Amino acid sequence: MDRHATAVWKGNLKEGNGTLDSQSGVLTGTPYSFKNRFEDESGKSGTNPEELLAAAHAGCFAMQLSHFLAENGTPAEKLDAKAVVTLVPGTGITQSALTLTGTVPGIDAAKFKELAEKAKENCPVSKALGAIKLTLDARLG
Repeated sequence: MDRHATAVWKGNLKEGNGTLDSQSGVLTGTPYSFKNRFEDESGKSGTNPEELLAAAHAGCFAMQLSHFLAENGTPAEKLDAKAVVTLVPGTGITQSALTLTGTVPGIDAAKFKELAEKAKENCPVSKALGAIKLTLDARLG
């Protein structure tokens, strides 16, 4: 299975800008720029590679965990997963920190955390991010 996205960039690094398009159409002409990536802490002026990586990591992790929970006989009612990807200018992407609150009837906190850790280690995006630090704070809500 292959998925694709396209980036078009115009200009130099600091004054240039670009757009992103994805195969699904969810991203269509989505703007990104140096300002979006390095200067706009609010994150409201457009997207950036780190935001997209965080969305991919949170989504992949939640899907993987839902599978492990179902296999355990305790399917999730709701998994609220967030990933914060850290970019250190001059160094690169250094970590992805996952936080999770789950509503899972019939499971105890220890088993929930065990399966969440297993999902963190085994989701395909986590595996792809093997060069950086991955953390997880998981709790039942």
